[in-house]
Amino acid sequence: MQPAMEPSFARIAYTACPLCDAKASTEIRIADCTAHPLYKPALPATLRWVRCEQCTHIHVDGYFGAAACASLFAATNPEQQPGYELESQRLAWSRVVATICRMRASGSGRWLDVGFGSGSLLTTAAEFGHSVVGLDTRSENVRLLNAYGIEAHTTDFEDYRPPDALDVISMADVLEHMPFPRVALYHAHDLLASDGLLFLSMPNADAFVWKVMTDNGINPYWGEIEHYHNFGRTRLYALLAECGFLPLHYCVSSRYRVGMEIIARRLPA
Repeated sequence: MQPAMEPSFARIAYTACPLCDAKASTEIRIADCTAHPLYKPALPATLRWVRCEQCTHIHVDGYFGAAACASLFAATNPEQQPGYELESQRLAWSRVVATICRMRASGSGRWLDVGFGSGSLLTTAAEFGHSVVGLDTRSENVRLLNAYGIEAHTTDFEDYRPPDALDVISMADVLEHMPFPRVALYHAHDLLASDGLLFLSMPNADAFVWKVMTDNGINPYWGEIEHYHNFGRTRLYALLAECGFLPLHYCVSSRYRVGMEIIARRLPA
C-alpha cells in the first residue's frame, strides 16, 4: 500500500483557468507520474489534466506549494545540472543565441536566463558578448555558477528586479513549470527594454507528432510531474499578444522531443 500523502504535498487547486480566469473546465486525462525520476511517494501519484472550456488551455487541476516544491527539487535530473554535456549543449544553444543577436540592432546586451538549469544557454550567450545573469530554484546550481564567476540567484522570477532594463529574457522549458504563466509574462514585459526580446521553448501540444505519441500511449509529457501546462503554439501566441509581445520567429527544437522555440519582441505598453 502506498504511504498516505502528506497534506502539505497535496496540489493547490486552481479556482479558475490560470490563463483566462474562466471557471469551467473539462477533465481530459488522468496520468500516472510515479515513473518520473523526481517522483517521491509523498507526492500525488497522478496528474489530472483539464481543458478550459473558454480558452481551450490544457493544464493540471492544481499546482504545488512551497513544501512540495522543496521535496520535488531536492533532487536534480542530470540534464538540469551545470556542466551537463557542455560541448554539445554549447553547439545547440549557439544557433539560438546567434538568431537573437541577428534580431537585435546592437547585437549583444543584458541577458537574463530564468531557470538556467545546466547553464549552457547562459554561458553561450556570454560567449557571444552578452552580460548575463541567471535565476534558478536549485541553490546548488546557483552555487556552481557563482563559483565560475557567473552572476546567479535563487530569487523567484516574479520577485527579481534588475537595476537596469534587460535586452533579452530567456525561459527555456520554464513557462510550463510556472503555476501562473500570465503573471510571469507580464513581469517579463516590465523588465525588458523597449525593443527587448523574449525567448521561450517548451513542448508543442499542437504538433502532429504530439497527437501521434498520445494516441500510441508514448507521450511522456502527460506524466511530467514538474509541468502544470501543455501549451500549443496557437494558445501560446494568443497569450503572448495579451501580455504585450509580438512573436517574430518560430523554430522546432533540436533539444527536446516535440519542442518548439519562439522569439518575441516586446511591444510598447
